[in-house]
Amino acid sequence: MTKEKNNEKKVHFHLSMSGKWTLLTSLFVLISVIVFSTITYKKSIDTLIEVERKNINETLKDVSSRLKISNNELSIRNTAYYLSNDNNTLGSDPTERTLEANLIRLNSFISELSQPELSVSVYNSEQSLVFETRNTRHAYFGSDKQEVSQKIVDGKTGFLATEPIYSKQKGQKIGYVQLFYDLSQIDSVKENLITLMLWLSLFSIIISLLFGFILSNYFMRPLKKITDVINEIKADPQTEARMPVEEMKDEFADLGIIFNDMMDRMQRFIEQQQQFVGDVSHELRTPVAVIEGHLKLLDRWGKDDPEILEESLSASLQEISRMKSLVQEMLDLSRAGQIDLHHKNDVSNAKEVIHQVYNNFVMLYPDFKFVLDDDIIQEKQVRIYRNHLEQILIIILDNAVKYSLNRKEILLSISTSHEYLQIAIQDYGEGISEADLEQVFNRFYRVDKARSRHKGGNGLGLSIAKQLVETYEGDIVVESILEKGSVFRISLPLAKEE
Repeated sequence: MTKEKNNEKKVHFHLSMSGKWTLLTSLFVLISVIVFSTITYKKSIDTLIEVERKNINETLKDVSSRLKISNNELSIRNTAYYLSNDNNTLGSDPTERTLEANLIRLNSFISELSQPELSVSVYNSEQSLVFETRNTRHAYFGSDKQEVSQKIVDGKTGFLATEPIYSKQKGQKIGYVQLFYDLSQIDSVKENLITLMLWLSLFSIIISLLFGFILSNYFMRPLKKITDVINEIKADPQTEARMPVEEMKDEFADLGIIFNDMMDRMQRFIEQQQQFVGDVSHELRTPVAVIEGHLKLLDRWGKDDPEILEESLSASLQEISRMKSLVQEMLDLSRAGQIDLHHKNDVSNAKEVIHQVYNNFVMLYPDFKFVLDDDIIQEKQVRIYRNHLEQILIIILDNAVKYSLNRKEILLSISTSHEYLQIAIQDYGEGISEADLEQVFNRFYRVDKARSRHKGGNGLGLSIAKQLVETYEGDIVVESILEKGSVFRISLPLAKEE
């Protein structure tokens, strides 16, 4: 049974992208060479054949024009006479010279007719052979009209040209002329061309395989780097390995930038998740321990004492309320890092949102004096989700109210500068020491832990505000003096005007 299963297993051959690229490139080059060679071969042969057809036509025309001068039926004597001289030196009577004299005067034209591939035959009116340039003894294959065709004669393929000869003066048929041009040399050219094409195809395959392999390795190198980085990240999700996009200036560079940005975002989410779990386990330990202590107290003997029962229930409910607030703030902080997934292109009306939050605080805290300094003449759109802008303002204004001392006055000013919305919130409260300024935006950091816990703070508000501002490519800083107050300055990018 095991052997049968092993026999049924199929062997899968895996071919890499580089190998596929090389083979496809070679195949493409081979097909191109074959198509080009075939077209070249056909055009070359057709051109050679057409040239030979034209030459035999001209030769036939020249021979017939010389023989048409004769007034008598063609014979070896007058044929040699009329072919041996040009038209300007021809006499009217070829009998003035002997046959031997005419043959001696055979000129270059006869030499041209004597080329190895060409045979010329002249016949009298009864189609009897009277003259030929080669000892072929061919019969007349033509008819009573001029013809040029490709035929096989004595096992050889060539052009056969035939024409009846009529006397130019008398108009009587005086004979026939027949030319046969052997195309065997063209067959030799064909064989040479085919051999050349085969060698060229073989050479092209070798060169294309070599260059295809080199080019595929060159273009696949960035992909291999991405694969290596992915494998490294797979082994260690927190690795700092990234694509070296500086080396490339093409589509792979764009892919590398997107890939690196995606990995940075994923690692940021992982870190946020890990930090969220760690913070939750750390911050919830105290309220859980408090609630557990009160429940144990009640379980032992406190439930029979109304005063202790009321105190334990009140403390437990207070800790549960703080736990609920803490979890909500931590969820807000976690979501603040994912803004670019949901609100990347959102914009808000700066004046409208700020005025609305300002009016809400004036209504909620009538014993405070809120001053709004608005230097924006015309409404401006800021690149931030409306709810997040409200949340940032509420966090800072709420802290200003909580930590105010005797002077219950809060200043809120807005302006624009260098395509940024500038917001300043100033209070005259407790202030922050110089040592604490560097850590005031850290998670769960409290300047005075006992006093902050008493006022309901978890140390997450400013962390949420900073995360929101920086996610929208803004900036937030704080200036403070102990017992004098603090100023929070926020910069957020304005939307480009169309």
